[in-house]
Amino acid sequence: MAEIILTTLLTLDGVMEAPGGEPGHPHTGWAGRCMGPEEIAFKQAEAEAAGALLLGRVTYASFLEGWRQAEGAFAARMNAMPKYVVTRDAAPLQWQGARRVEGPLLPAIAALKEAAEGPLLLSGSRRLAQALLAGGLVDELRLMIFPVTVGGGRRLFATDDRLDDWKLEENRAFETGTLALRYRRKA
Repeated sequence: MAEIILTTLLTLDGVMEAPGGEPGHPHTGWAGRCMGPEEIAFKQAEAEAAGALLLGRVTYASFLEGWRQAEGAFAARMNAMPKYVVTRDAAPLQWQGARRVEGPLLPAIAALKEAAEGPLLLSGSRRLAQALLAGGLVDELRLMIFPVTVGGGRRLFATDDRLDDWKLEENRAFETGTLALRYRRKA
């Protein structure tokens, strides 16, 4: 059975919105202030170890635009990996290796976990991430926390009454002050 690894970029004040230059946020592209060669190599190694990407519609569209025409080893990996996309939009998926997740969300993702080979890397995709966290389907959190604050924006964790326990498995500090934290869901 595959595991779902939720990986995301966060500000110190918990915002995950617009790290790479997505429109609509006043501080869009905030991750670029501290995204050096070490962080890029770290994210590339993460992608190399994954079996497939799991994406919501908005992140899929953003990644399609950003990665499909990009060059280099990281871009080659992102373009070559299988991609599972959760979307209600019936338009054809344009990115190589992209397949639509069909059916009610939680049972469809549980079935995907059973059938997939290798970890499913859930990148960004705030609403999808929140739904899978609430459904208990996320096995691991990988949070890359950047030393910036943006004051407002969409956050990873929903404001609900859930209590989940996580165990810190690994932490790494980069020269830029960015932290990479890896947590496993406690049994």
